[in-house]
Amino acid sequence: MLGGGSWATALTKILSENGARVDWWLRSKDDVQHLLRTRHNPRYLSAVQFDLNSVYPTTDLDQAIEEADWLVLAVPAAYVQPVLDKLDRDALKHKRVVSAIKGMIPAKNQLVTDYVAERFRLGRHQLGVIAGPCHAEEVALEKQSYLTIGSPDTELAQQFCGLLRNRYVRAYPASDLDGIEYCAVMKNIIALTGGIAHGLGYGDNFLAVLVSNAVQEIRRFLQAINPHPRDLSASAYLGDLLVTAYSQFSRNRTFGGMVGRGYSVKSAQLEMNMVAEGYFAVKSIYELNKKLKVHMPITTAAYRVLYEKVAPAVEMELLKEQLR
Repeated sequence: MLGGGSWATALTKILSENGARVDWWLRSKDDVQHLLRTRHNPRYLSAVQFDLNSVYPTTDLDQAIEEADWLVLAVPAAYVQPVLDKLDRDALKHKRVVSAIKGMIPAKNQLVTDYVAERFRLGRHQLGVIAGPCHAEEVALEKQSYLTIGSPDTELAQQFCGLLRNRYVRAYPASDLDGIEYCAVMKNIIALTGGIAHGLGYGDNFLAVLVSNAVQEIRRFLQAINPHPRDLSASAYLGDLLVTAYSQFSRNRTFGGMVGRGYSVKSAQLEMNMVAEGYFAVKSIYELNKKLKVHMPITTAAYRVLYEKVAPAVEMELLKEQLR
């Protein structure tokens, strides 16, 4: 497990309680020492207690992955490349890699699984992605949750589903790796834009229309960049979008709400002390769409607010005229 955030913590809880040995890489030596001393992550989901007979925290990246069959990526997308580029190109040769990241590699405007495949010369049959709808905070509370494992390799998806299923988590396989991953990226953009609107005082009626239009925007983009038969009403797509757009636990909605209330991007990031993947995703999707030229008013509105510093109130006035 790579990452020390809330989602990495929740997944470590699930996997270890299901009997898997989890070598858990965290960047902070202090966090590792705290975990070894108290069995709790000091920063995220700190109520979760770990059995150190099955969970092994470390700051040694090579040690963490050396004996592992699976590598789960749960660091923010902006940090994936700096972390993994430290590894030898053959380090993941015989590993199966599952991304739990809902973002893209900012410097490359590239899906995380595409970067991993390119960097470590892996086949697509070695790759998977975890989709919701599922918030880490509810996993910590052991509330009923559903996950989808997307992979072109049916056996990989089925096996990882088996590692996750328990009393409160149901997991199902799907073949649409790219579509699920792109949708996971784009739902953060929608949640962030909905947060901006909420911060400006727009209500549930507007958010419902925004989300309805977002489904159409996502469909147009996916059809342009990765044509594939897919049912966007499935929980891996629509469910993940809804929980991120509406939930109190959504950091992207929270981040957008702060921007809508007048926070600068930098001050919102500092106050949250968590990464809102939607901020980086907006730029990546917007730049990818320069070539595709898909009609994407919601993504464009978010980009103009976050990167061109257009006043949120002005941009939402323009956006609402484009929604139906």
